[in-house]
Amino acid sequence: MLTKLKFLTAGESHGKALIGIIQGLPAGLEISQEYINSHLARRQLGYGRGARMKIESDTVQIISGVRHGKTIGSPISLMIENKDYENWKDRMGIEPSLNDIQKVTLPRPGHADLAGINKYDFDDIRNVIERSSARETAMRVALGAICMKFLEDVNISIHSRVLSIGKVFDSSTLTIEDYSSLNAKVDNSKFRCFDSSLEQDMVDVIDDCKSRGDSIGGDIEVVALGLPYGLGSYIQWDKKINSIIGSLLLSINAFKSLTIGSNINSFGSEYHDEISWNENEYKRLSNRAGGIEGGMSNTSPLIINMTMKPISTLSRPLQSVDIQTKESKSAHKERSDTCAVPAASIICEHMLSFAISDLLLDKFGGDSMKQFKAHYKLSAKF
Repeated sequence: MLTKLKFLTAGESHGKALIGIIQGLPAGLEISQEYINSHLARRQLGYGRGARMKIESDTVQIISGVRHGKTIGSPISLMIENKDYENWKDRMGIEPSLNDIQKVTLPRPGHADLAGINKYDFDDIRNVIERSSARETAMRVALGAICMKFLEDVNISIHSRVLSIGKVFDSSTLTIEDYSSLNAKVDNSKFRCFDSSLEQDMVDVIDDCKSRGDSIGGDIEVVALGLPYGLGSYIQWDKKINSIIGSLLLSINAFKSLTIGSNINSFGSEYHDEISWNENEYKRLSNRAGGIEGGMSNTSPLIINMTMKPISTLSRPLQSVDIQTKESKSAHKERSDTCAVPAASIICEHMLSFAISDLLLDKFGGDSMKQFKAHYKLSAKF
């Protein structure tokens, strides 16, 4: 769905490293490893994370595409070493192992396991587990951080918060001022929740799940501020901003649904945002459309709600079938989180950054930041 940007990730959950490449960003964008690492650190926070977070303290190495602190227009490549690889060298080594490696043969309900082994004709689910793991999203955040820096240079910002953990729901209504400082406020929370009074209820829900060997999901709100008119287009299905956003955000592990704007179960007269003319510009009297009309941005805050299902790996596994013996047994147990909703909100921010960056480059163009900013200043409408 992206037209100007291309990005790829590679690497396995317990392999040597995660690798990422992004191509299409203009030359002259200031970027540093420290900036990217600050975004990676946000992904590792949140109550309910598993033991892996005690092992990995993700830091990135910029391998190419940056010289003296600025992008040079060529593909940017990044690497994040997996510290846990030391404990997995034999099981995940590149060369054939001299030891007898035990195969994983019990697929987990809700995971990629069973479909994956049938698709690729594997007899070991480990081959599926390693790439389908959410560990891969660490590299998406690292690459997305470069897009975040690109957006910051034209005063566009992306924020997120957790709306619910299970049935504990934050019903706070936020203003634009609240949204503009949202990350600064909620990053200090265990749950990235705006209403801090709900934290203990969320702790109780997760602790109860953990004690029962269960997992739990929740809801997330992602918001982009500062978008101009006309990102995306109504002229073709794959040009609509909502199509592009949906394809990227719903690619994140465990996400099942996405809504842009308010609940649409209402009359048209109650839902649609009335228009006024004030101080020589058009104004919206509400933002139920969530910043998108006709597949295009309309300068109102872009507001997206997403639902994350409970994580598929349970410490008290569900029933499954051994793919070798066909016996009924409990599913494979892999080290995992009880709840990863707060961390997932960070991943959502960064996947949205790819979409908005691509749409900006498609509309305004430019091979360098100097050219892009000149085009943006000349033709962006607000």
